[in-house]
Amino acid sequence: MRWLESRILWGSLLILAGVLFLLQNLGLLPAGNLFWMVLIGVGGAIFLSIFIQNRTNWWALIPGLTLVSIALVIGLGVFAPRLADRWGGSLVLGGIGLSFALIYLVERQHWWAVIPFGVLFTLASMVALEQINPGLETPGVFFLGLSATFVLVALLPNPQGELRWAWIPAAILLAMGVLFIAAAEEMLAYIWPAALILAGLFLIYRTFRSR
Repeated sequence: MRWLESRILWGSLLILAGVLFLLQNLGLLPAGNLFWMVLIGVGGAIFLSIFIQNRTNWWALIPGLTLVSIALVIGLGVFAPRLADRWGGSLVLGGIGLSFALIYLVERQHWWAVIPFGVLFTLASMVALEQINPGLETPGVFFLGLSATFVLVALLPNPQGELRWAWIPAAILLAMGVLFIAAAEEMLAYIWPAALILAGLFLIYRTFRSR
C-alpha cells in the first residue's frame, strides 16, 4: 500500500510522537514505560509491515528491528530490571545487526550488509562477554569478530562472485586479535590449538571447494 510510504503518514507520525513526548513531559501521560514500550513497538511494526508488503523496501528492516529491540529492552526494564541492565545493550545491538543479516538474505546483491551485521554482532558479543567475564580481553574479541566478518564476506555467495580481497583484512584482523588475546597469559594455552584447528578447517574447505 503506497499510502504507508507517503510523506503525509511519516509527517503525521512525527507530529504524534512530538505531541506524546510533550504530554509525557507535562505529566499528562501516567502510563510510563509500558506506554512507551507499546508506542515504540508499534512504530517498529509499521516499518516491518512496509518491508513485508514490498521486499524492495529492505531499508525498513533497519528502523523496524531497531525499534522492536528498544521496545523489548524497555519491557525488560519494567518486568525484569536486572536482565535489562545486563543484556539490554546486547539485545539492541543484536537486533540492529539482525536487520542487516536479513537484508543480505533477502537480496544477495546487498553483500555489503554482512559487514555492519558482523560489526554489530561482534559489539553485542563483547557487551555480553563483559557481563559474563569482566576480565576478558575484549579488544582481542573485537578484532577476531571483525576477522570472522570478512571471512563471511569472502565465503558467502553474491552476484559478484568470490570476493577474494576480503581474505586480506580477515588475516590482518585475525593476527591483531591473536596478539591482543596473547597479552593475557592464561589464554596462551588455547590460542595455538585454536589457530591450528582453524588452519586445518581452512585447508579442508579449500580442498573441497577446488574440486
